[in-house]
Amino acid sequence: MSVFTTVSFEQMQQWLKGYALGELLDLQGIASGITNTNYFVTTSKGRYVLTLFEEHGADELPYFIDLMTHLAERGIPCPHPVKNHAGNALGELNGKPAALVSCLAGKSIEQPLPEHCAAIGAVLARMHIAGTSFQAEVRNLRCSGWRVATAAKVAPFLDADNHQMLQAQLAFEQEFDTAHLPAGVIHADLFRDNVLMSGDEVGGVIDFYYACHDALLYDIAITVNDWCVNTDGTLEAARVSALLNAYHAVRPLTEAEHQAWPGMLRVAAMRFWLSRLNDLHFPQAGELTHAKDPQYFERILRNSIAGREQLLTLWVG
Repeated sequence: MSVFTTVSFEQMQQWLKGYALGELLDLQGIASGITNTNYFVTTSKGRYVLTLFEEHGADELPYFIDLMTHLAERGIPCPHPVKNHAGNALGELNGKPAALVSCLAGKSIEQPLPEHCAAIGAVLARMHIAGTSFQAEVRNLRCSGWRVATAAKVAPFLDADNHQMLQAQLAFEQEFDTAHLPAGVIHADLFRDNVLMSGDEVGGVIDFYYACHDALLYDIAITVNDWCVNTDGTLEAARVSALLNAYHAVRPLTEAEHQAWPGMLRVAAMRFWLSRLNDLHFPQAGELTHAKDPQYFERILRNSIAGREQLLTLWVG
């Protein structure tokens, strides 16, 4: 989340006339993240989050709005889109598609413990199950084709060691087949800053705007690569086991997923290494922006490549 498109208090007051949300009391930009413009909106009826979509067109957005509605109505702790007087949850503000959603309780955490990882593992499994009844499908825009194209863009900025690792990973991914793995709706960006914790419980899962149809194991690998990683890029066994066991208790993982696990960790690390390199070298202008360090995922990818056999020992028992 960031602020790329500025919304004034007066503009927000006018826009809110289309909603039954009372009087605008406060409007604050949200600085974390890097994709959309986000504001906290406080009215006399409650607190909400306004998102102005910087990359998605209005024709793409009903999928995400409908998905959040679908999941929220099935008990998944996620934002519930708010409809305006016309019955629409998607509008336009300052020339950008815009939506208001409920603001959830809790806050993101910097240093998750095994109990936090277990909580997010269980919620992720519940979300995957709830997604099976969602009929719409959207392909993963950060798919293998995107990774190949983005790798070509950022390769000139890499030193010799990282360039070699990039090429080796691209070659690995050409041979890594995920077509046989269970697939469905995935969040695809379930980092700690997209989860609100209330104590040891998940208060909310937010930012569904990378959600798509892909291998469920890919979603788990993305989550583990953020929630269960030490500062040096290695996995911490206690957190990995807690997350995987909690997930497995809700949606049992298959033998095919077991076998694909080490490779999927590599693919998930590669995706975010590339996106952070791309954001660093080809930044989008914004009023409040927060570019994330590519070296974080460089370390994770390097450790995933080097520790394949060790990773197998971290699998759910």
